Amino acid sequence: MIRKHSATLHGHRTSFSLEDGFWDELKGIAAVRGVSLASLIAEIDDRRDRNSNLSSALRLHVLAWLKRETPSQTG
Repeated sequence: MIRKHSATLHGHRTSFSLEDGFWDELKGIAAVRGVSLASLIAEIDDRRDRNSNLSSALRLHVLAWLKRETPSQTG
């Protein structure tokens, strides 16, 4: 299910929509890295291409994280 979430980034409120699985993975990434979820979201927001939206940037961050953490199966 897609849910709307809100966060304060650099002093202003913003909202984004994410599927529950992506939200759960973001929380897990923040925990592994030892940072708050808000800090992780702000970091992703700071690094995203300004032509993309925050929801997409968050999904792509989760995908990249999981790809790094999961060994590639070749052969």
